[in-house]
Amino acid sequence: MNIGQAATASGVTAKMIRYYESIGLIRASRRTEAGYRVYGDNDVHTLRFIKRARTLGFSLEQIGDLLSLWEDPRRASAEVRAIAQEHVGELNQRIRELTEMRDALAHLVHACAGDNRPECPILQSLEAPEMPDAPTHGCATGHHRANRGGQDAELERTG
Repeated sequence: MNIGQAATASGVTAKMIRYYESIGLIRASRRTEAGYRVYGDNDVHTLRFIKRARTLGFSLEQIGDLLSLWEDPRRASAEVRAIAQEHVGELNQRIRELTEMRDALAHLVHACAGDNRPECPILQSLEAPEMPDAPTHGCATGHHRANRGGQDAELERTG
């Protein structure tokens, strides 16, 4: 089958199939004399595996490791479990960070009168040069600060 048919059968776009091939996540496909890619049922099965792993949020590096284990009949399930367990930890960290961001933003939304006045604690927190780690609760002035979470906090931790 050609790349369009493989894309339809696997649910992975032709563009992503070419990308996965270019980074070595999948083997280079066979080619016709005219240079067109040719895929078989095993290729589609592998693409479905990748799609499912991406749906679960695994990184491309983790998927490469999982593919290697999947293709190895002598694999130890402990290795697969370790990769999945590490990913669960990463997901839990992202959930914590997203929860902090949601809570900080909800606090700011609650503090904003949402009327015709120009004062807005949401905008004031965004323009502030520094934002503390936690929202200020019970502030009578309406000048609240949100937790940055996410990328900025990650950059501070690593850089």
